[in-house]
Amino acid sequence: MTRLHQQLLYIAALASATLLSADALNIIGSSGGDTSHKPITTNNPSRRNFVQFGLVAAAASSMPTMAANAVDAQFKEVGQQERPPEGETPFSTLPNGVQIKDFRQGSGSTVQNGSRVELTMKGRLLNLNGVIFYDTKSNDPNGFGEGTPLQFTVGDKSVLPGLESGLIGMSRGGIRRIIVPAEVGYGAFPSLEPQPLTDVERRALDSVVKNPRRDQTVMFDCKVERLK
Repeated sequence: MTRLHQQLLYIAALASATLLSADALNIIGSSGGDTSHKPITTNNPSRRNFVQFGLVAAAASSMPTMAANAVDAQFKEVGQQERPPEGETPFSTLPNGVQIKDFRQGSGSTVQNGSRVELTMKGRLLNLNGVIFYDTKSNDPNGFGEGTPLQFTVGDKSVLPGLESGLIGMSRGGIRRIIVPAEVGYGAFPSLEPQPLTDVERRALDSVVKNPRRDQTVMFDCKVERLK
């Protein structure tokens, strides 16, 4: 039950109690304080209607404010969910428009131009509310659900330049979210890796890449498994 519902129930209960009290006062007043020989009735419609009208008007006038407060509370909760938890690293924007955010710091040497890397990763289409179009687990020839990491050398021009730039500085074991705009992603380089591994993933990517009216920004969640 929402707070608004609770407040409305309270108003209804208060109205009932006040009406009963008004009837009782009416009876006592009409009998001079002696109620021993007269049954308690509620036969004063004018006073009853007056009290009821006043309570209904008060409730009606308070409902917009109560509803507004409820809506404000909902927006406040949404805002709290949208904001990153305290201490969490925000996204950083690179000169080419790529945005990166680290979720786990790795250790050892870092990814640089010429590094040989192996990544487990998942790609999502932001225009389609995060539909997956690439997942290294889809490349699973052994059938054990482990998948096969994406392997390439940074700078060999086989992978989206936006993804490559987003990987620079990562270490083995690190996890990073990389948002790649169309200009350094599939909008300008539709044939570069990573490419979908299943028909479903291919149709999802094509529905965005082959439609110039759609935002072709993509997001990758990457983990560096190996680095040479």
